[in-house]
Amino acid sequence: MKLRTRQKVGLALTAAGAIVGLLWPLWGHGEADLSGVVQGELTAGEATAFATGRNAFSMPLPTLDDAENARFAVGNSFFRRNWVEAPASTTARDGLGPHFIARSCGGCHVQDGRGAPPDFRKGLSEPPVALLMRLSIPGIGAHGGVVPDPVYGDQLNNAAIQGVLPEGQVRIRYQPLRGTFADGTAYTLRKPLYSLTKLAYGPTAPGLMISPRIAPQMAGVGLLEAIPEADILANAATQAAAAGPVKGQPNLVWDDFAQAQRIGRFGWKANQASVASQTAGAFLGDIGITSTQHPDEACTPTQKDCLAAPRGSLGKAPEIDDRTLSNVIFYQATLAPAARRNVNDAKVLRGQALFAQAQCSACHRPSYTTGAAPFPRLSSTKVQGLKIWPYTDLLLHDMGPDLADGRPDFAANGQQWKTPPLWGVGLIHDVNGHRRLLHDGRANGVLEAILWHGGEAQPAKNNVLQLNARDRQALVAFVESL
Repeated sequence: MKLRTRQKVGLALTAAGAIVGLLWPLWGHGEADLSGVVQGELTAGEATAFATGRNAFSMPLPTLDDAENARFAVGNSFFRRNWVEAPASTTARDGLGPHFIARSCGGCHVQDGRGAPPDFRKGLSEPPVALLMRLSIPGIGAHGGVVPDPVYGDQLNNAAIQGVLPEGQVRIRYQPLRGTFADGTAYTLRKPLYSLTKLAYGPTAPGLMISPRIAPQMAGVGLLEAIPEADILANAATQAAAAGPVKGQPNLVWDDFAQAQRIGRFGWKANQASVASQTAGAFLGDIGITSTQHPDEACTPTQKDCLAAPRGSLGKAPEIDDRTLSNVIFYQATLAPAARRNVNDAKVLRGQALFAQAQCSACHRPSYTTGAAPFPRLSSTKVQGLKIWPYTDLLLHDMGPDLADGRPDFAANGQQWKTPPLWGVGLIHDVNGHRRLLHDGRANGVLEAILWHGGEAQPAKNNVLQLNARDRQALVAFVESL
């Protein structure tokens, strides 16, 4: 990992006193020295992390004080380390499953980064971990959300503890989609086709809808939840009043911590409103860890072995206590976005002009000024009042039939997806060793991601199809500088 601007390497101690292998920058008394910073590098003002390499997404806000850094370290420990089956010698980390897809948060978000689908060349020999399958049947569920499948719930779990059957497996086939740029250069996209196999508890309900979701990178999520709701609504109003096809819509979803409807901003269909709600839901759905917000295991009545399985914490819910969960949430909420790179490079500047010319910023709004975190006890005051550059409007957009999953989620329909933030895209390869993008990782790199755009984004895609090879490279260079 490379650090800049008077950053020093530190080691954090967990609550138990064990060394956590995390490197972070320490700025004197929580104040950032930004002397020598090139204009345009700051993605989040003084909260920007100047780091590249394997740990680029794992840095705390450099303005955190000593107590916050300690809390960050504790949260990091519980984010990365595996949970174990119950009963175990320790009740602090037992309760895995009964069904799960990963043993830790870091199992999907490796190095706080982005997951990838199984290598298509390996067929079924590599089960998906960072790619999960959302499940639902037609209808409107609690708080306006989805109706889970009565046998398999709201997502398929392909792993289980001893004595419990994994729910099933995911089969992925690929269909080639071919096209050409205006200069005659041919390209081929691979469209994944999903099906469920080896279902342990019988058939799914009629009309089952399946939606694949890849684990995104985590850096900057605490700043995204500090964007004022008024700004998101203003994005929708501006687009509604403008000419052209771009007409984004906010998703209104239920937040388990607020116990109220809030504007969604996390998840590929913006079906979560806060880092806290997203985290508690993922603990239950992905790892099988109960919490105050989700006290019951995700076992359906058909799954008798799941219902009979031992519980963690000596059989007492919740399996993750409120304090530990709050530390994991704090950890994620204070992960710093990395600084931009190569901001004055001629190719990057050319790509920036092309990005604007193609109207990409109509959805990928460049900047905001943050407000307060939605739950102050679960974040830091250091997230407030920052000029940030995430490049998203946090709205839902119809992206056309080729990207459609056909599955509604709250107000999102089967062709809508939330505009993902672009900051950090160029560091995914450094952190995770791949360049897989979009909601299920089908795109291999920035250019393929653009070529999958349709619906409201079709005019922007058409603009890119007209570019020559040199300008295409420049556009990619700009996005990868963010």
